[in-house]
Amino acid sequence: MGFSNIKLLIYDCDGVLTDNRVLVDETGQESVLFHRGDGYGIRMLKELGIEQMIVSTETNPIVARRAEKLKISVLHSVEDKKTEIIKYCASRGIALDQVMFIGNDLNDFEAMQAVGYCGCPRDAEPEIQDISNWVSSKNGGFGVIRELYRVLSAGRK
Repeated sequence: MGFSNIKLLIYDCDGVLTDNRVLVDETGQESVLFHRGDGYGIRMLKELGIEQMIVSTETNPIVARRAEKLKISVLHSVEDKKTEIIKYCASRGIALDQVMFIGNDLNDFEAMQAVGYCGCPRDAEPEIQDISNWVSSKNGGFGVIRELYRVLSAGRK
């Protein structure tokens, strides 16, 4: 598929790393489920030398905790993902054509079009699937990044 030049993977959180649902208890405390296979995939992608980060419109301590555990960067409260990604890449000296964004919803659309490659879970919005270079066989929250690792590692052997 020609993904061998990717230096940075950017993940939306809700709907990619999670199944887009949130559990809220009677005190208002939120919880989400993450797939352990994605954690493994992220670790293995690091071994391939690929930098990774989460970009989210949400300000949620759950996302920060997950990123901390996975030892990847996170940008919270991002209203304009495209602008933030362009600034981040410029500050790190990463060309946009060496970036892959994995998103699932319409608020990812412009950012996905700004980078070299984009992908999505199987249950992403149709407009997101239409612009994606890669569509996972998995729904969001069910191993999308683990599957992406298999695709990217095969192209680097």
